Amino acid sequence: MAVPKRRTSKSKSKLRRAANRWRAPKLNKCNECGSTTPSHIACPSCGRYGDRQVLTIDSF
Repeated sequence: MAVPKRRTSKSKSKLRRAANRWRAPKLNKCNECGSTTPSHIACPSCGRYGDRQVLTIDSF
């Protein structure tokens, strides 16, 4: 089995693990109603995706 010749330094192992950290999801503002929505998802409050209506929202 292969065995490392040198010990991995603290900075090298921390740099490698930095890619696995949690990041908050990016939220965009809806152009029509101004509510925040995730990218590539139709707005749940007004039903628009980009410049077209894709969902019909019934308000009670």
